[in-house]
Amino acid sequence: MRGYVFDLDGTIYLGDKMIEGAAEVIRVLRERGDRVVFLSNKPIATRQSYAEKLTRMGIPTEVEDVLNSSLIVARYLKKRIQSGDRVYVIGEEPIHDELREHGISLTDDYEKPDYVVLSWDRQFTYDKLNIIYQAAINGAKIIASNPDATCPLDDGQIPDTGTFIAALEAATGKAIDLVAGKPSLIAAEAAVEHLGLSYGDCFMIGDRLETDIRMGNEAGMDSVLVLTGVTTREMAERAQDRPKHVVNSIKEIVGL
Repeated sequence: MRGYVFDLDGTIYLGDKMIEGAAEVIRVLRERGDRVVFLSNKPIATRQSYAEKLTRMGIPTEVEDVLNSSLIVARYLKKRIQSGDRVYVIGEEPIHDELREHGISLTDDYEKPDYVVLSWDRQFTYDKLNIIYQAAINGAKIIASNPDATCPLDDGQIPDTGTFIAALEAATGKAIDLVAGKPSLIAAEAAVEHLGLSYGDCFMIGDRLETDIRMGNEAGMDSVLVLTGVTTREMAERAQDRPKHVVNSIKEIVGL
């Protein structure tokens, strides 16, 4: 029995277009007794919506089979915040909802929060950048949902949370406190715990070297790069985070 941790955008689908062969591969893996979990860094939709999208595409999926960076941030904070800690969020409604569902009280007072959760926000502004900058220099812990610089779509890419992290770090001159999603070992641990297997019994399949492949390598999984997203074979050959396997698309996963 093996475990398969699949990225979504660029691996299973691009935007609203499923990558050819994805549904058949997932079906075969499940039928032969392997375990599958989906792990996305994308925090602008709920896990329920991801499960519904996959199901519509022909991959029957329960919400429990989807992990995303919003969930990982919520679990991390729930274990660490103390009574009275103030958590301020820059991000879209799905990550607010996930945090609240985990019992985390959010504040609208951005003057002196204890934590700032920085996530993908398609209404990001200079004022929001200044809020997190002032919070950071005043001692707030900055927790980012994911480090992705861009998100792949079927017709190109758009800026993601990593661009906001870069702006903040340029202003403060130091790294933020934590990135919760891939490539963190927090995300890797969440995936293998769900599968109930050891790291060495799992494949990490994704399209990004700096998130999917780095996490797989550092956690001790078999890392697999698919060439249907943002990374080319040439990029992989000269990268520091080199995958153990490179395949043209998800269609080749069954044969590994």
